[in-house]
Amino acid sequence: MSKVEASLKPQILLVDDDESLLRLMAIRLEGEGYSVQSAEGGKDALRLMNTQNFDVVLSDLRMPGLDGLSLFEEIMSLGKDLPVILMTAHGTIQDAVEATQRGVFGFLTKPIDHTELRDLLAKAVSQSQGSQTGDWREQIITRSMQMEQLLDQAHRVAQRDVSVLVSGASGTGKELLANAIHKASKRASKPFVAINCGALPENLLESELFGHAKGAFTGAVNEHQGLFREADGGTLFLDEIGDMPTPLQVKLLRALQEQVIRPVGSSKQIPVDVRIISATHKNLTTEMSEGNFREDLYYRLNVVNLTLPTLRERSEDIPLLARYLLKKSAERHEVRVSRFSDDAMQLLTTELWPGNVRQLVNVVEQCVALTQTSVIAVHLVEQALSTSEQKWPTLTEARDAFEQSYLLKLLKMTDGNVTRAAEIAGRNRTDLHKLMKKHDLHSTDFKHE
Repeated sequence: MSKVEASLKPQILLVDDDESLLRLMAIRLEGEGYSVQSAEGGKDALRLMNTQNFDVVLSDLRMPGLDGLSLFEEIMSLGKDLPVILMTAHGTIQDAVEATQRGVFGFLTKPIDHTELRDLLAKAVSQSQGSQTGDWREQIITRSMQMEQLLDQAHRVAQRDVSVLVSGASGTGKELLANAIHKASKRASKPFVAINCGALPENLLESELFGHAKGAFTGAVNEHQGLFREADGGTLFLDEIGDMPTPLQVKLLRALQEQVIRPVGSSKQIPVDVRIISATHKNLTTEMSEGNFREDLYYRLNVVNLTLPTLRERSEDIPLLARYLLKKSAERHEVRVSRFSDDAMQLLTTELWPGNVRQLVNVVEQCVALTQTSVIAVHLVEQALSTSEQKWPTLTEARDAFEQSYLLKLLKMTDGNVTRAAEIAGRNRTDLHKLMKKHDLHSTDFKHE
């Protein structure tokens, strides 16, 4: 086997309580082209892993304090999907069997056969770097350990054809993560199709998802195949799944269980092969308890749950993201802007970012649009931050605001008479009560004495 190319520099964490052996192995592995960090025990190893990323852990089995197997268990409990190779001078078949049953990548007996070690390391690095390199995650800019752990999980999930629910606050990048999972999966060559379930009324959403037959309703002059068929063989991303109307939840559940769809106005059953990734900023457990979300659909969608941190929770990424977004924005607008001033960057890193990455994108875009110099000054950041809260609402936010305003006027007109209000709105009393509950409106507040 040839030496590992220096440009790759796989990161090896070498753990052993024998200081002389540690030095000898580090020299040998660095000679092979690896970058090696050494730790003289399990606790030192865990401390290093809190601040750095590694491709492989190569550890002695028998060590005082935290031994090799205990170190492996600690690494797994941290959510790190790292290949761990254990070495021992007291190797037995029983030790090797126990280690591999627990998920240890490999087991070596001292004195170490260097050819065996080299081959095992090459396999371990190949497995590890499969989840850390390539273009599947190129749009996700991070140095956060929390995000790296999440991306490790995302890559593992991508290899299993299961449904994924991505949770997180608005603006954290749920669609970006869903797209990355698709790119890392076996479905990468097929379409990735996304839809916001809260952006369309029920009848249009059903038609968009499942398609419709020609003449199914007024205006249906042609057959429409729908997003399930458009995403066939690939991934369908259902954003804001918590806003999906209950009747449609039943139809979605049936489509997932039977892997067939029926277009609106058609009696045909059409088979589909689609992986579902859904996302929500809502607490679906609360939605289920209030009867707004079906429990059976929840468990069908939530086979694996990935939760994105807020930007504030990954604050070490703020300078990295700001520079990346600045570079992209400057290229797009063809302006010569090179960096933020020191005090401008300081302000960015101390901001709370309630709008998360989406808000940061807006702030950087505004700064690039307004700057007249190559360095963005702090007053431009201050100005952008003060206006970023007054952003144009999303379609869901605008719809919710209209609903609330409409209901307020309706209940005032009818003095809180829900039956009359429902007749004017063209809805039944149950639907109107649900909308009133959603906007925390009570009919008694509108009744005259």
